[in-house]
Amino acid sequence: MSDFQDNSIFWAEVGKVVPNPLQPRMTFDERKLQDLADSIRQYGILQPLVVTRIETEKSDGGLDVTYELIAGERRLRASKIAGLVRVPILIRGTQDSARVKLELAIIENLQREDLNPVDRARAFDRLAKDFGFKHAEIGKKMGKSREYVSNTLRLLNLPDEMQEALVAGKITEGHTRPLMMLNDQPQEREVLFKEIVFKKVTVRDAEMIARRMAQHKVRNMNYKIDPVILDMEEKMSEKLGTKVQINKHSAGGRILIDFFSQDDLQHLIDVINREGGNVPIMKTYTKHDSDPQTSTVSPAPTDSLSEKENETVLVQEKSKLEEDEIINPPTLTDDEVSAPILTAEEAVKEEIKEPEPFVPKEKEEDEDLYSIKNFSL
Repeated sequence: MSDFQDNSIFWAEVGKVVPNPLQPRMTFDERKLQDLADSIRQYGILQPLVVTRIETEKSDGGLDVTYELIAGERRLRASKIAGLVRVPILIRGTQDSARVKLELAIIENLQREDLNPVDRARAFDRLAKDFGFKHAEIGKKMGKSREYVSNTLRLLNLPDEMQEALVAGKITEGHTRPLMMLNDQPQEREVLFKEIVFKKVTVRDAEMIARRMAQHKVRNMNYKIDPVILDMEEKMSEKLGTKVQINKHSAGGRILIDFFSQDDLQHLIDVINREGGNVPIMKTYTKHDSDPQTSTVSPAPTDSLSEKENETVLVQEKSKLEEDEIINPPTLTDDEVSAPILTAEEAVKEEIKEPEPFVPKEKEEDEDLYSIKNFSL
């Protein structure tokens, strides 16, 4: 190929341009492709496709010329939908190695926000395994940290079902972190995944559930539990219909009761109230409570909300939080992706700490304004 052809722009027939086998993007949104096709019909292709020229000798001695994509497969697909016959191409020199072609394809796609996390992880994996790039080298080329690359690659450790759910938008990248926290607990991880998909569990709630599951395993492995405490846990779990954990410390302790939805919470409240002789365990919200000046331990006033109204308030508050996360799904920043993903032991380190003993502050003596120390001679 002549120097004139290298890095030059030409028009080529659409059928002569073939996809790049190293293309990191595996999935294409049909709706977005249609939108791009509509734009191409109106304005044309504003940026040429980057290709390399491939010459194949024919049986009759001639040459068959095709152009292999380096960057621009979305534009090529949209051009076919739009019915274009020819597309503008920028020919790169054939001396580019497969490593350079893949690198260019990944960079071009990573600069687009719609590349899903799984495709990004697969591209990083290809660079690392097939071309020997270290995680730090990949991060430097992409303008990311080594931790960002390493944590992205960990997505490939999730089962195919969970990766497909991430690509399809059934779970977010934020949900994958609590799921990966349970990589060594596949059964618990599957339970959490189902909760996220079918009950629309938020990222924050998923993290809480994962920590509880991880804590249960570490607690059973590393700590001797009082048989009396275990017996109490079993009886409470049987009575409440959910997992109960008692963390006893020298100065007291905590009782942790798992629930996964508003209905679960209401059921727990009903059971506890019933067993406790209908003594309200969960204080009813009242108008009186809304004023901090009047919030006391005194009995609730007569204008307290009914049980049904109270349930409505709780459901509305939770629904508002969940609706906000659905409308504005949390996206991880580069710093959040780079943050270490905790192991089960690390996730529960704070949970098993005994609380620091409370030391009351010494009461300060009232200052005597007429003390001699406040006067100078």
